[in-house]
Amino acid sequence: MRKTKIVTTFLTNSDKILLLKRSQKVKSMKNLWAGISGIIEGNEQPLERAKIEVYEEVGIKESNIELIKEGKIILIESPQYENHQWEVYPFLFSCNNIEIKLNWENSESKWINVNELNEFKTVPSLDRVLTRLF
Repeated sequence: MRKTKIVTTFLTNSDKILLLKRSQKVKSMKNLWAGISGIIEGNEQPLERAKIEVYEEVGIKESNIELIKEGKIILIESPQYENHQWEVYPFLFSCNNIEIKLNWENSESKWINVNELNEFKTVPSLDRVLTRLF
């Protein structure tokens, strides 16, 4: 079984979390709602990749976020690729800034209450990843 290590990061502000809608331009999971995510490259530390992705995808600098929790790793079967799992490293950061500057990877953003997650068509098992953080 092949595994790909990824980070999935949620930002929280005033009891809300940030969801992003993946754009048509990404390779996988197009038009599905997700956290801020990215592939861990080489020997990179997951926490460092999470901070990089926050800046790249929503334009918030490391100095404007604070780590609240690092969740336990979760393995998720890939619905797209045979014999493939995603090894997901979950993170939760607080931020004071609710202004988001999306890059090409996402087409929309929404601040939601955690209990509203099931109203969105999300990437597989996003609810399970989020449960690791709350």
